[in-house]
Amino acid sequence: MKRALGVDIGGTKIAAAIIDEDMNIYHRSEIPSDPYDKEKMFQQVVKVINNVLNESHLTIQQLEGIGVGVPGILDRESGIALFQNNLPWKDFPIAQRIKDTFSLDKVVIDNDVYMATLAEWSLNGANPNETFVYFTISTGIAVSIIHNGDFIRGMGFAGELGLLPVISGKGHERLEQAASGPSIQRLTNGSMTAKEIFEKYQQNDDYAKSVISQVVESLAHGSYSITCLLDPQKIVFGGGVSNNNPFLLPLIKQKMEEYCIPEQKSAINRMYLSKSKGNAGVLGAGLKVFYS
Repeated sequence: MKRALGVDIGGTKIAAAIIDEDMNIYHRSEIPSDPYDKEKMFQQVVKVINNVLNESHLTIQQLEGIGVGVPGILDRESGIALFQNNLPWKDFPIAQRIKDTFSLDKVVIDNDVYMATLAEWSLNGANPNETFVYFTISTGIAVSIIHNGDFIRGMGFAGELGLLPVISGKGHERLEQAASGPSIQRLTNGSMTAKEIFEKYQQNDDYAKSVISQVVESLAHGSYSITCLLDPQKIVFGGGVSNNNPFLLPLIKQKMEEYCIPEQKSAINRMYLSKSKGNAGVLGAGLKVFYS
C-alpha cells in the first residue's frame, strides 16, 4: 500500500499525518504554529513532520512524497507561498525548503481549503460528473469548488466567499466579518468566545440565541448565493465552527427555506456536514501526492 505524508498549516496550529491510498490516517501529530517569525514557523513544520516519521518508524524514502496545505495565495507550480493573512511567509519557497530539509523529490502544495475539499470530495464518492462545494467556517470563511473533476480556480480569488457582502446585525458586512469564529466573539464585544456563545445557545440563553441568529442569517445568505450561482449537487460544511457545532447546519437550512423559491428547495437537502471533520486538511494534503 502506497503512503504519503500530509501537512495542514494554519495560523494557530500545524497538523501532519501519514495517509494511504484508501484514505486511512496514521500517526497524526499536531503542534502550535509560530506565526510571528518565518524561520521559527518553518521549524515548526519540520518538527511536526519529524514527529510523524518518528512515530511511524518509516523513512522519508518509503513515502510517495509530502503534500502541504498552506493558507493564502500560492504559486503551486513553483511551490512558493506568496501571501497569507496569518503567516509570515511572503514569497516563501516552502516546497523547496521541505525538499532540501528531508532530501525528498516530491513535495506538492496547494491552498489549505482546496486540500480539505479534495478530501471531502473523495470521501463523498469523487463523482466526476457533479459540482461539489466545500464551505469552511473557521477562523476565516471560504469555499472551494470542484466541477466535473477539476477545481474552479479563476484568476486566484474563486471561492473567496468570505469577501461577499451580506446582511448582518451591523447592516452590511463581508461574510467573514459577520460569521467567522473571531467575528462571533466580536459580536459579543469580546465578552465571550465563540465556543462560549455556542455553549450558551445550547443552554437556551436569550442573548446567545440573538447572536447566533445573526450569524445564521449571514451564513444562509452565503449559502443561498452558492445555490443561485452554481446549484451544486453537494455543499459540504467544514471548519472548526461547523465541526464543533453540528446543530448550526440545521439552523442554516431552516433560514434557507425563507430564501429559496419552491423550485430551489431541493438544494437544502443537498447540504451536508463534513465527513473528515478536523482531518480534512491532512487527508487532502496526503491525497494530493497520489493525484499529482
